[in-house]
Amino acid sequence: MHSFTADAARSLPGPGWLAERRAAAAERFAAADPPTAAAEEWRYSAIADFDLAAYRPANGSGAGASATGPMLTTLDAPSGPSGVVGVSGLVEAAGDAPAAAVVDVVDGRVVAIEGDDRLRDSGVFAGPLADAAGGEEMLGSVSAGASDYFTVLNDAFTPDPLVVDVPAGVVLDGPIVVRHLAGQAGAASFPRLVVRVGRDAQAAVLDVQHSAGSALVVPVVELDVGQAARLGYVNLQQHDHRTWQIAAHTARVERDAALVAASVALGGGYARTRTDTRLVGRGASGDLLSAYFGSGDQILDFRTYQDHAAPDTTSNLLYKGAVGDSARSVYTGLIRVRPNARGTNAFQTNRNLKLSEDAWAESVPNLEIENNDVRCSHASAVGPVDPDQVFYLESRGVPTPVAERLIVSGFFDEVIDGLPVPSVEDAAREALALKLNQMLKAAA
Repeated sequence: MHSFTADAARSLPGPGWLAERRAAAAERFAAADPPTAAAEEWRYSAIADFDLAAYRPANGSGAGASATGPMLTTLDAPSGPSGVVGVSGLVEAAGDAPAAAVVDVVDGRVVAIEGDDRLRDSGVFAGPLADAAGGEEMLGSVSAGASDYFTVLNDAFTPDPLVVDVPAGVVLDGPIVVRHLAGQAGAASFPRLVVRVGRDAQAAVLDVQHSAGSALVVPVVELDVGQAARLGYVNLQQHDHRTWQIAAHTARVERDAALVAASVALGGGYARTRTDTRLVGRGASGDLLSAYFGSGDQILDFRTYQDHAAPDTTSNLLYKGAVGDSARSVYTGLIRVRPNARGTNAFQTNRNLKLSEDAWAESVPNLEIENNDVRCSHASAVGPVDPDQVFYLESRGVPTPVAERLIVSGFFDEVIDGLPVPSVEDAAREALALKLNQMLKAAA
């Protein structure tokens, strides 16, 4: 038996309407069947090894949103092969970026908010859902109808959803930085992030995920991009190598709006992210980027959906990964063009480097097209470092190990150069390089 009961959901704090929604979700969860690897959605996954009873709900030791001062500055780097740069890298880089606001979230609870007066004066809100005007309407407005097991679990047990709301016409100079920590080994946390960018507004959100020990992290992210708005979203994931992550990111992009959503995924024992991008207004666009690196016995699992539901929409996906030691990566993607989505341009590319004999990468791109007036393509590749590139560098006096490092680092440049928060590009490159160096050193 597990601890995720309706009574546990009812014990969480929050306004009455949120308690009612949690209770309804807890009832749906109690009636739901856990996923199995027999389902296509979970093919190639590690779901057969998942045991919800091994975790307890995080006990909510956060200090509350009135807490002040920086968070995450006393943590050590996560242990094991996914401990890349620890706090001194990605997490601290998130705090050092010229941010419009920094929000710290521990085990799904907002514990600290730092922002300047100009942000508040412009009407931008970054804080707990319970304090947001119209929060009841925002929560679930993008992910409405999602019925998968883990999203429903998040619906039932998210303790303190975070809202970033940028009003129409507001242009933010710097990113809003959200730093998530799952800080309790053996506990499950359910962070929820809801971002709404109003008509003609422009914003960027940097979302950093970090954990300690054998945690379960089930994040849900909702991105709502209003008409002619621009949103950049970057997710930097460096969980402890014992952590399980099962994440769902859903975006809705309205008429003439543009979304650039990127991820750098380095941590977790099993780390899965499902990304749904729905282009619902004419002229909407979505660029999707990811750089991921698995080592040790990690499994990094990505499922993407590019859903074209309106005419003249454009999506472009580029996911690039490397796996070494006995690590595995899984990518399955679907471009869906609905009958009314004439003039669609949709592209999907997944490329993987296999850095050892025991590493394994699966890549399955798919198309589902219901309109003939479209341009769509998909491509995937899995292979070792190109020996011709290694030979070229060796012929110019570059030692073989250095040549391989240069090639692998350069492999990710196309993704890192496209991050919509440029201030974290150097930290992301450093994290990828350090992970490669750790893996090669351990193998020596």
